[in-house]
Amino acid sequence: MTTLTLLVKTKHGAHIRAIAESLKDQFAELDVEVEVLNNTANRWVQVSVSGEDEAIATSYLRKTYGLCPVTLENAKVTDTFKAYISKVDETKQQLIVDVGIFEPQIVPAIISVDCLQTQIAEGKSLSMRKIAELFGLAEGIPLNVKVNWEKSAEGELSADLSPEQAAKFLSWRQSMLDRLIVLGTSLETVNSAIERTKLIRDIIDVETLGAFEFALTCKLGTDAAGLIPRMGRYMRYSVFVVFRGEKAWTL
Repeated sequence: MTTLTLLVKTKHGAHIRAIAESLKDQFAELDVEVEVLNNTANRWVQVSVSGEDEAIATSYLRKTYGLCPVTLENAKVTDTFKAYISKVDETKQQLIVDVGIFEPQIVPAIISVDCLQTQIAEGKSLSMRKIAELFGLAEGIPLNVKVNWEKSAEGELSADLSPEQAAKFLSWRQSMLDRLIVLGTSLETVNSAIERTKLIRDIIDVETLGAFEFALTCKLGTDAAGLIPRMGRYMRYSVFVVFRGEKAWTL
C-alpha cells in the first residue's frame, strides 16, 4: 500500500466525497483500491493506493493532481511548486503560501511585496493590499511558485512567482478582461450556475486553476464583481475573488 498526499485542498466533507467518487470512477477498470484518508493539518488530501495496478494508479494521480512533497527533504529535488495562498499579510507586506511541506512541521514560503512589484506590477511601489485587490490574490488561490531553499531565522522559505505564473498574470493584464475566480466548488457546479443564470454571453471561458478552483473570463465590458450576486445564489458555499483586468492593466 502507498500513501500519497495530493496537491488538492478541501474545506469540507463534500469535497472529500467528490474526490472519492471521482477516483472511484477513474479507476473502475483497474485492479486497485483507492481510499481517501483524513485531511492533513493544512487540508491537503491524502489517499491510500493498493492492489495489482497500484503503480499505474500512482502514476495517474501524480500526473493528474500532482503530489505534495510533504517533507523539506523531498521538496529539495525541485524548486517550482504548485502552492496555495495561506494569507495576504498586509502588516508585513507579503504573501504566505503553502507549498505542501508539513512534516515534521509546517514550513511556509514567503513572497515579498517587492517580488510582486517587480514581477507583475512593472516595478511600481504598490502596497500588498493594492496588488492583492488588482490581481485577485486571496487565501485559497492556487499559484505556481519558485522557492529559495535558504531558510530565514523564523524557519520560513522565501519564494517568488514562477516564470509561468508571472506570465499568466501578464497575459491576464494584457487582455484587460475581468476574471471572476471561484473557490471551493466543482466544474460541474460552475457550468450549471452559468447556464442557470444565463451568463453564457458574459463569460467567455472557464479556466481550471485547481480541483476546486476556477477562473471565469468575462467578456470586454463585463464587471466580474457584478456577477457575484447572480451566481452566488447557486453556489452558496463558494468564495468569489475578482481579478480587475482593466485596472490591473493601468495599475
